[in-house]
Amino acid sequence: MILLGINSAFGNADISHLPLSTVDLDRGWLGYPRPKTGVDRRCPLWPETIEDLEQVLAKRKQPTDPELIDRLFVTQRGNAFVRYAENGQYKGAAIDGVGQEFKKMFNATTIARKGVGFYSLRHTFRTIADQHGDQRAADTTMGHLRGDISEVYTHHVQDERLQRVVEYVRNWLFSEDK
Repeated sequence: MILLGINSAFGNADISHLPLSTVDLDRGWLGYPRPKTGVDRRCPLWPETIEDLEQVLAKRKQPTDPELIDRLFVTQRGNAFVRYAENGQYKGAAIDGVGQEFKKMFNATTIARKGVGFYSLRHTFRTIADQHGDQRAADTTMGHLRGDISEVYTHHVQDERLQRVVEYVRNWLFSEDK
């Protein structure tokens, strides 16, 4: 989950709702509309992310709810990681297992800081991706709409541009010069 958070700028709900059918580990890509906004997103996956996702799939529990059968991540009990109040809306999770698990792990480290949570990975992706300079590719990875006139004329961002942006973030993350 952590690698998807930084590799693909995924937030808690993005992780919890990620359909298995949208992840192509053979090609190393994922693509599906962002749950919060419905905006399409595409993202190449790092080798490290693919390797970890293969391990997740090997250990994945069967979902308890048939509606979760296509979810990549389910809890040990087969439930969704992020669950909402009875209306099912994305405004305020009743249970955020992604955030809870990240907080437990993060608090066990010597770098734990107040106010840093799983969603901080999404912020970090954007901060570093913006240094690359291809805002449209970063937007496509994140599932953002800029709301400007250029969106009317831009219908597709080439895969090579998306690869360059996520590789830029990967190089930053794994470099020793931070």
